[in-house]
Amino acid sequence: MDKQPDEVSGMFDGVARHYDRTNAIMSVGNAPLWRAATVRAVDPRPGERILDVAAGTGTSSAALARSGATVVALDFSPGMIEEGRRRQPDLEFVEGDAEKLPFGDDEFDAVTISFGLRNVEHPKVALAEMYRVMKPGGRLVICEFSKPPRAVFRAGYSAYMRFVMPVVASAASSNREAYSYLRESIQQWPDQGTLSQWIRGVGFTRVAHRNLSAGVVALHRGHKPEDADIRASTAKRRQKRAGA
Repeated sequence: MDKQPDEVSGMFDGVARHYDRTNAIMSVGNAPLWRAATVRAVDPRPGERILDVAAGTGTSSAALARSGATVVALDFSPGMIEEGRRRQPDLEFVEGDAEKLPFGDDEFDAVTISFGLRNVEHPKVALAEMYRVMKPGGRLVICEFSKPPRAVFRAGYSAYMRFVMPVVASAASSNREAYSYLRESIQQWPDQGTLSQWIRGVGFTRVAHRNLSAGVVALHRGHKPEDADIRASTAKRRQKRAGA
């Protein structure tokens, strides 16, 4: 898709107030389950500093913060940030671009993004930025729409998006066009294997995913290597070049 950041940001501004309610309806009640699975995967711990990218109104950020971790909720939509600060006054909200994160290197113990990477103009650039701001040994968790691996589920999901989603969006959403974009962005988003390759490509190791809701959504994980692992990998590459 030809995603224009300003247009996408403005679209989210327009749906901010009813965003969480509409998501709950559109997901047929699965949104809280996906959120709970993401929090468990992040495994937030007291004293950790966690970055929640594309945090929206901060619903997931607040769930992460209940562990005692310090959570920074980042989003590129001023409307979402405003609504988030109203709902979650104790959270730190930052307006920013996932492709140019306004943080220094090695700041966060974990970075997570839920249903937001698909909206980034250059997802690989955003993944590299998440790697940059993460401490060595840190954890990445991505929750995103994906492709059901079984044909029967793919067919059912396709029928839902084609025939049911537009009707539900008309009834539940304040902006039907926004949810037309949602359907198109899901359909054009790559499968689990491709996203895993992107994650490995920017340097993450121990990359894995598991399907939620029969693969309608996938939960991806990765780790930033410890300093010792990075040095060992660099030395190994130098040895290979020397022996070539």
